[in-house]
Amino acid sequence: MANGPAPFSEIGKRARDLLYKDYNFDHKFSLSIPSSTGLGLTATGLKRDKFFVGDLNTLYKSGNVTVDVKVNTDSNVSTKVTLNDVSLSHSKKVALSFNIPDHKSGKLDVQYLHPHAAIDSSIGLNPAPKLELSAAIGSKDISMGAEVGFDTTSASFSTYNAGIAFNKPDFSATLMLADKGQSLKASYIHYVDRPDGLTVAAELAHKLSSSENRFTFGTSQSIDPKTVLKTRFSDDGKAAFQCQRAWRPNSLITLSAEYDSKKIIGSPAKFGLALSLKP
Repeated sequence: MANGPAPFSEIGKRARDLLYKDYNFDHKFSLSIPSSTGLGLTATGLKRDKFFVGDLNTLYKSGNVTVDVKVNTDSNVSTKVTLNDVSLSHSKKVALSFNIPDHKSGKLDVQYLHPHAAIDSSIGLNPAPKLELSAAIGSKDISMGAEVGFDTTSASFSTYNAGIAFNKPDFSATLMLADKGQSLKASYIHYVDRPDGLTVAAELAHKLSSSENRFTFGTSQSIDPKTVLKTRFSDDGKAAFQCQRAWRPNSLITLSAEYDSKKIIGSPAKFGLALSLKP
């Protein structure tokens, strides 16, 4: 909903995306072929060390129905069927997903968006299903929520997290109780009013059991209308940068590098290249 809270999974997402999204230290290639008929095709390949893995993804859209089928190099087939806008009064989304040959992988997801609440639920379609539920209440400016996961096989909670977010057009601040209540994470992102679109973000993580602290700081800014430069620094001695250039509409080339000042054995530097093509 335009004025309602975002789903719980969106809490802190803007800061996480700036700090971690698209950082890739392998060789990655993707080719996307959109279609005006509603059928799209995406091929992705990744070379990691001496191994090459990849997948072929087809996406078909017709009205409010989306069918997503993915086949990878291990001959696994993942299928997801999504039905959007089930209700006319409020926004609802229902999705059915399953993997082949894993006959126990079936899962049903239901999302409900209300002007004052966002609810996501998931249940495994097998005799001993995993149950997941997340909810957020509030508005687009301030929201709070929690998520829980229950494993019926072991009769134990597999996940329980909670968080609160305060959002404005030029900044967003979040506080999360994560890792089954073992970690406290605070994140902040600020959009600076500058022509180059400078954005800064920071994340502080504190482990309650060991009193260990982790701090990460990052920036993003446009070098020119087609090039974005991102940097990331953390208190464990790692520094990373990412340069992403749109060399044609919707086609990106991304160079990532990371230097670990505390690494003694092996090379302290890692590099990665990602190429995304869209005809």
